[in-house]
Amino acid sequence: MSDQRFIIEMGMGNDQYGMDYTKAAGRAIEDAIRHSAIPLFEATGLGHDAMRVQVTIGVQEPDKVDCAALVERLPRGNATVTAVFGGLDVTNPDTGKVLVIASAAVEAFLPKQG
Repeated sequence: MSDQRFIIEMGMGNDQYGMDYTKAAGRAIEDAIRHSAIPLFEATGLGHDAMRVQVTIGVQEPDKVDCAALVERLPRGNATVTAVFGGLDVTNPDTGKVLVIASAAVEAFLPKQG
């Protein structure tokens, strides 16, 4: 590809009671982008549609993540979300309930600039 990564943010999210991998992943993405401000677009005049956003979610059961639903929640750019094996499932020994912990890497790319 002829684009260049200009930002990477990491985040963590969880679902404490529902074992919802998509909810945990969404919270991890929100955590990653919550602290980002990108004045680059105003400074260069580039549109947000020029940005490619690549999100990688790590959870113990990647097939339980609704990646398409997560793409819809991303505010800018042309996004893809991929779920891979990672994160943690932590079982409460008293109740047997599982706490799902997801990790996210959110990367943003732009076409190479002269």
